[in-house]
Amino acid sequence: MPENNQNVIVACCGLVCSKCGSYTSNKCRGCRGERPVFRNCKIRKCNMDNGYDTCADCKNFQELRECKKLNNIISKIFGFFSETNRIESLNRIREIGLEKFKSENI
Repeated sequence: MPENNQNVIVACCGLVCSKCGSYTSNKCRGCRGERPVFRNCKIRKCNMDNGYDTCADCKNFQELRECKKLNNIISKIFGFFSETNRIESLNRIREIGLEKFKSENI
């Protein structure tokens, strides 16, 4: 895998942070950073409490759209403005693994 793979940052929710304008403009360092923009994010808290890299690791939902933390009106608005389909990204991570997903998003 390319060395640049390490520079790809993927949030708990499947957002590719390293492609996000807030991340590239240094306004946000991602949910794993010391000072995440959304400190009270329920998705982040769930992932940290359960030791997940991303929601793709969750076994509670066969279909990730069933998770109300991940799939709700706030998430849909965020996805619209960030032009991302995080559930699609998470399903891809489930399919090929996080490291290969990162390689696809260099």
